[in-house]
This record gives sequence, C-alpha cells and structure tokens, in this order.
Amino acid sequence: MNTGSNKRGEAAVAVGRADRAEGAATGEAADRKEREERALGSRAPQFIQARRGLHISWQVGVFVIGLAVVVAGVIMLPLPGPGWVVIFAGMAIWGTEFAWAQLVLRWTKRKVTEAAQRALDPRVRRRNIILTSIGLVIVAVLAGIYFYRFGLVMPWKIKDQ
Repeated sequence: MNTGSNKRGEAAVAVGRADRAEGAATGEAADRKEREERALGSRAPQFIQARRGLHISWQVGVFVIGLAVVVAGVIMLPLPGPGWVVIFAGMAIWGTEFAWAQLVLRWTKRKVTEAAQRALDPRVRRRNIILTSIGLVIVAVLAGIYFYRFGLVMPWKIKDQ
C-alpha cells in the first residue's frame, strides 16, 4: 500500500488511526491489529541500522542462526523431537530481520487461525468424533480377533522352539 511516504510503518499507523476514529469499541481491535501488523523490515537496534557494514553483518548473523535452527528442525522431523516447532522458531528468528520471513509467518498464523476456527465448527467436531469412534471400534475388533486366534502369550513364557 502506497501512503505517499518513504517512512516505514506509516501504513499500519494510518490504518490504526482510521479504525480508532470509528469508536471506542473498535479502538481495542485497532490497537491489537496494529501490534499484529507491524511494519515489515529489520528490527535491529538503530545504531546497527545506521551503519551499513554493521547492519549487513547483523543480517548475516541472524540468517546463519536462523538457518541452523531451521536445519535442526528439519532433522527433527523424522527423528524424535519437536521438528515443526523448531522450524517455526527458526522462521521467527529470520522474521526479526527479513520481510519475506515476516510475510511467511503472517500467512502461517492466518492459516492456523482459520484451521482452528474450522475445527471449532460443531459439524466438523461431530464428524471427527464419529470417525475416531469408528476407528477405535475397528482397532478393538481386530485386536479381539487376534487374541482369540493366537491368545496372549507373555514373551518370558515362550517355549524354546
């Protein structure tokens, strides 16, 4: 959105002011939206942003640390560990410095919120409960057939063959 200014974050501030003008009820929503929709870009301290060489070094450091965390998360996907949580933590590290990572995190947050809202739909919950119940009945029937046919023999009581 072009606001006619080169200043960062002005679009979010302008939207927040327009929302607050609508009334006190929407003022809280505007403040919350303004916090969520912060301006894209670097969140490095001002003294680092003021020096180009230092800022590039800062970005390289943030990228390397974020990359290490994301790679650790990818390794954890097939291995034990919270793989997706670590990947999103790495994306959050990148999001402190890079606009593309901030956009990915906003998109992810929006999609997760939409999925949570869909999951709260009573029809979806009812369907999930029914499918889970059917699955449990099938597993119980198969386990019953197995135990009826082969019995339950403890490993320490298996006869030498």
